[in-house]
Amino acid sequence: MTPPSSDHKRPHTPSSFRFSSLNLVWFLVVPSTVFFLVSTLGPHRPSISPLSSLLQVSFSNNSLQGSSIFNGSSIDSSFQLEAETDYFVSNMPLPDAIIEKHTIQHDMSKNNESEPVVIVTSKIVKKNSKLERNEANLARARSSIKQAALARNLTSTHQDPDYVPYGPIYRNANAFHRSYLEMEKVFKIYVYKEGEPPIFHNGPCRSIYSSEGRFIHELEKGNFYTTQDPDEALVYFLPFSVVMLVQYLYEPETSNTDAIGRTVVDYIDVISGKYPYWNRSLGADHFMLSCHDWGPRTSSYVPHLFHKSIRVLCNANTSEGFNPSKDASFPEINLLTGEVEGLLGGPSPSHRSILAFFAGRLHGYIRYLLLNEWKDKRDPDVQVFDQLPKGVSYMSKLKNSRFCLCPSGYEVASPRIVEAIYAECVPVLISDNYVPPFSDVLNWKSFSIQIAVKDIPNIKKILMGVSQRQYLRMQRRVKQVQRHFVVNATPKRYDVFHMINHSIWLRRLNIHIRDFHQS
Repeated sequence: MTPPSSDHKRPHTPSSFRFSSLNLVWFLVVPSTVFFLVSTLGPHRPSISPLSSLLQVSFSNNSLQGSSIFNGSSIDSSFQLEAETDYFVSNMPLPDAIIEKHTIQHDMSKNNESEPVVIVTSKIVKKNSKLERNEANLARARSSIKQAALARNLTSTHQDPDYVPYGPIYRNANAFHRSYLEMEKVFKIYVYKEGEPPIFHNGPCRSIYSSEGRFIHELEKGNFYTTQDPDEALVYFLPFSVVMLVQYLYEPETSNTDAIGRTVVDYIDVISGKYPYWNRSLGADHFMLSCHDWGPRTSSYVPHLFHKSIRVLCNANTSEGFNPSKDASFPEINLLTGEVEGLLGGPSPSHRSILAFFAGRLHGYIRYLLLNEWKDKRDPDVQVFDQLPKGVSYMSKLKNSRFCLCPSGYEVASPRIVEAIYAECVPVLISDNYVPPFSDVLNWKSFSIQIAVKDIPNIKKILMGVSQRQYLRMQRRVKQVQRHFVVNATPKRYDVFHMINHSIWLRRLNIHIRDFHQS
């Protein structure tokens, strides 16, 4: 069900005039007056304008190709942060009224003038909504991030008592740091109160879906980024858990998912009828979050949710509609106990005797190819198992491997990527159409290996071709990037909770929302 249209009906126009002198005046004056008002006030409808993207991340042949502000490529002419800041000047304060400047150029060449005359006029535009103030803050943030992106330093130039981003693990350390600091200053999330547990405001915290549950619970606590005033919010969270929808509403005997779809449709119908925010942006400043494989399918029941909203998904598959410019990749983290204790760290590189390791059941065609190629070879360097021998520790194997193989399963995401990072093992991504988490900020090529599915038979050759010096650099970078994937009982700056919020923040920066104009 799509939200009802909020376009205003056009006023009825009389079918004819009696051309008395008074009516003639009306006939001549009113249209010009209406034209002036329309051109000044703009259209009477909700408006959302996509900005030139801060995030332009694409994948080609399974390798990351970034065109993001965070790798410095934003300096070219295609990057225009100011393009949609037409109502605001990025470095001005926030008074009750702002100046809107209009520049008119008169071509005086017919009067033998060599240069045009530029006339600048100003008018006062009353700022009458918090949305306009929010957009002014975002405009300044965009300008600040753009300036920071001009620095090509490997180390951020900004001061920070906790952590200063540095090194090649970032596309642009200075731009990322500036963006993160801006987020901490102005980012606000409103969590809709509608809905009841266990399907809403709830999620699993001790399973392969723990990322979903932990994030929902942190937002529900209200300690970070959240606001109780929806007018102050920059984004709006749709607090349903896809894991819980599947658990309580899926009918496995019939494979029927209609009840899941109806629940999501009804929820959007409720919040769009009760609040103005969904209809104002058609959902573009709303986000959902899912680590279940059915996250994309669940969102498809509401077209605007699928095509316009920010979807934070573990199943970040571009072949299934994942759009990196508006959707965010969500790291899949398997916390069987709900804690990371005992998962972090490992032996030094000199004590890692296994070249590459994988253990996992047959899920999907990529794992089939991997197991079929390597399981029965009994190669001491490339150890691949569908089931570990009795008495062999999975974590011990991870921590004693130089490279950890991370093939996709039935869907593209795999918890093995974060498991490898926790164990300080260089992850080897084997997937098609997968966008790794935080790709707009992190340079995955600096601390991971990407192997195309067609090259699965060549895994050993490829990894043996990595020099010792290059491996040591990559392993150090894995240890450095680990902080961005760690789950803390109470979130700490730059950890996975804050990085997920930063991904949402970046996508909100990409749009400019205008309020309904009041007649």
